[in-house]
Amino acid sequence: MADTARTRLQQAAVALFGKQGFDATTAAEIAAHAGVTERTFFRHFADKREVLFDGQSVLLGALLAAVEEVPRDAPPLSTLFRAFRSVCPLLEANRPFSEPRQAVIAATPALQERELAKMAALSEALAQCLRARGVSGDRAAFAAQIGMTAFAHVTSAWLNEASPGLTELLDRAEQDLRTLI
Repeated sequence: MADTARTRLQQAAVALFGKQGFDATTAAEIAAHAGVTERTFFRHFADKREVLFDGQSVLLGALLAAVEEVPRDAPPLSTLFRAFRSVCPLLEANRPFSEPRQAVIAATPALQERELAKMAALSEALAQCLRARGVSGDRAAFAAQIGMTAFAHVTSAWLNEASPGLTELLDRAEQDLRTLI
């Protein structure tokens, strides 16, 4: 991460959330810890939750672009897993932020709910992308929901333990889904 006010705010937030809890931490404390004003905090983030969920638009853009690169005759789940593997470098580069972020979310029920809502939005966007590629409505929805569930599970497992690597875990998950289906 580059050393920008936004990055410093994210790092400060994760550090404070980890130390004193999400609910006990204020936006003003995050701003002070990052060496910026509270006004600067709100120029970057609508609220303190968004500090933790800021990267969704980047992830979504990367996934949608990757889906477009997959040949149209590829099956829906294969298409999604190719897209998931394509964002591994992005996730790996962001691991120093993602590990403590996951711990904060795991400790805060309201953030767990927010995480589920964000994942549902990603799933719906992927389903729409699959529909645009000619996959029928239900098949697109099933593939996107199954794929996102597997992706979230694998990413969480990888953040808890770095070995095996994220790509290998995705490969295993795809194979396990093929076996189940």
